[in-house]
Amino acid sequence: MSIKPYVLTETEYVNQEELTYPFEERGLQFGDGVYEVIRVYHGEYYLIEEHVERLYRSAAAIKLEVPYTKEDMYKRLDQLLQLNAFTGDGKVYLQITRGSAPRDHAFPKGVGANLYAYVSDVPRKLDLMEEGISTITEPDVRWDLCYIKSLNLLPNVMAKQTATEHNCFEAILHKDGKVTECSSSNVYLVKDGAIYTHPATKNILHGCVRIRIEAFANEAGVPFHEEAFHLEDITEADELFLTSSTAEVMPIVNVDGKTVANGTPGKITRLMQQAYEKDAGIPEDASIFADRSKNKSVS
Repeated sequence: MSIKPYVLTETEYVNQEELTYPFEERGLQFGDGVYEVIRVYHGEYYLIEEHVERLYRSAAAIKLEVPYTKEDMYKRLDQLLQLNAFTGDGKVYLQITRGSAPRDHAFPKGVGANLYAYVSDVPRKLDLMEEGISTITEPDVRWDLCYIKSLNLLPNVMAKQTATEHNCFEAILHKDGKVTECSSSNVYLVKDGAIYTHPATKNILHGCVRIRIEAFANEAGVPFHEEAFHLEDITEADELFLTSSTAEVMPIVNVDGKTVANGTPGKITRLMQQAYEKDAGIPEDASIFADRSKNKSVS
C-alpha cells in the first residue's frame, strides 16, 4: 500500500515528509480524537456525504470543533485527490484530534484541533469477496459509545490480532452471546430470505456501507431486520456476510472453524455485492462477477 505525497492538514496541504506535530499531542496521548476512512474508486469518492456527516456527529459527541465547515471539507477533500493526481482505487484516512498541549485530562483552552488526511492505494479484495472468508468470535469488551468513530481502538486491535493469529479475516464480537459487530466491520445474518443485523444503537458503529445495505435490501424486496442475533443462531444461518468501506460486502463461510451453511457465498450476499458494485460505479470488467457472468448469473 503506497501513500501519496500530499497531505491535508488543519491549515494547508503539505508533503507527508514535512508533516509534524509536538509529542504532547492529545490524539497520541489520550486517543482524544475522531477519524474516518473514505473509499475511493477510480479517483472518485464513494459515500463521501455519509462519511463527512458521521465525522461531524462523532466530533460533536466528544465536544470537538472541526476546523472546517462541511462545505469547505468537501472542497478540500476533492483538492486532496486532485493534488495527488489520484485516479485509482484507494482510501482517504482523515483524523482530527483536540490538538497539541501540555498533558492534562481536562480539555486545553485556546488550542486548535489538529487535522490530517492522506490518500493511499487500496486494491479491492476480489479473491476474498469471491470465495468468502473465515472468522472467529470474541467477547466485545469495548466501551459503551461505539457509535462514535473515535481513536480509542485498542480492543478492536486486540480482537483483529487474535483473528490474524488464527488465520482469519475478522473477529465477530458479542456481548454475552449477542452479536454486535466485528472488530472493523458490521456483520449480518441471513435466514429464510431475510437479513438480520444489530440495531444502530450506541453499542455499534453506524457503518456507511451498512446504510446502503438496508437500501439495497429494500430495493430488492429482501426483508431487512435491525434485530440482534446470537452466537447460536450462526449455526443455523443460511448466509453470513460483513461490510466495511475497505472490505465492501464480504461473504463469511467459516466461523470458529465451523462451516456456515454449505461453505459458499449465498444468493442474498451475492445480490448485495452486485448492488454495491452498481452503486459504487464499479466497471463491469472490474467486477467480482466478471469472469463468471456468462454462466453463473445471480437471479
